[in-house]
Amino acid sequence: MLRDRTAQQKLDKELPIVDEGWWASVLSDEDVYQGEEVLVTNRQTPTMISEPVDWEFVKQVFDRDEIIELQVHAYNRGGLLVQGKDVQGFVPISHLVGMQCSEDEQERRTKLANYVGRSMQLKVIECEPNLERIVFSERAALSGKGQRKQLFHSLKTGDLVCGVVTNVTDFGVFIDLGGVEGLVHVSEISWGRVQHPSEAMKVGDEVKALVLQISEENTRVALSIKRLEPNPWVDLELNHKPGDVVPATITGIRRFGAFARLDEGVEGLIHVSSIGNGNDHRPLENLFKPGQVVEVKILHIDAERRRLGLGLVEAG
Repeated sequence: MLRDRTAQQKLDKELPIVDEGWWASVLSDEDVYQGEEVLVTNRQTPTMISEPVDWEFVKQVFDRDEIIELQVHAYNRGGLLVQGKDVQGFVPISHLVGMQCSEDEQERRTKLANYVGRSMQLKVIECEPNLERIVFSERAALSGKGQRKQLFHSLKTGDLVCGVVTNVTDFGVFIDLGGVEGLVHVSEISWGRVQHPSEAMKVGDEVKALVLQISEENTRVALSIKRLEPNPWVDLELNHKPGDVVPATITGIRRFGAFARLDEGVEGLIHVSSIGNGNDHRPLENLFKPGQVVEVKILHIDAERRRLGLGLVEAG
């Protein structure tokens, strides 16, 4: 683990509050899948598991950070349903060693079906009796017994950590910190626009990240990569004002306009209405190409909301 106390003190002032709404949006996809109809590939009747749970035993396994062996009973699009004596729960795809969330639907279902009937070594990563919710992780079990508690005791908000990318999803990137997986939400990957996390990272990459929030109770670590770099919006607001004409590089083309990056690394939108005073009806693909350098006028800067309005300066 890396720590720079001077940098930490500076960054602590900028760390956002990551509330439960943030986590809910990140995990909503997997939560929906848990209630979805399950499928099995053997001759048994495909029904939901409904055996009673020994919550005291499950909480003990969770508190001690122990590994438990369970059998896969069924699956749905989001992961596996597992069970054992007085225990049952859900293993999300993002916590399976042999799965990638980026796989297509058919490939995902085929791989998940092959788990049915197999035994797995798992750790409890969420235990919520009031919600009748138990979530397991195969990835967490790889670190061995007790590693989670040791890591959480040493980890602090503002720490700089090193880890390996274990999974890339639509909503972010999971990073193994050596016993616990942290999540870099797509909004925390770069100060610039990221269409999909796979543009920035791939499984196996070694990365550094900043710890934004830690929740040992829910085994969640929120991370940021972009906050390791100075916030370019601060410099942009200091160095430029509306009306300034600056060079920009086209980075993307949409129906409503083109995105362009300024030298500071900030991206803004050239809205279609500002091109030829809105009278140029040619397809934008005919006007712009990614990588093309154009002159733009800064129309407005909203650093707080990370929005930059640009207008195209027509060649004389």
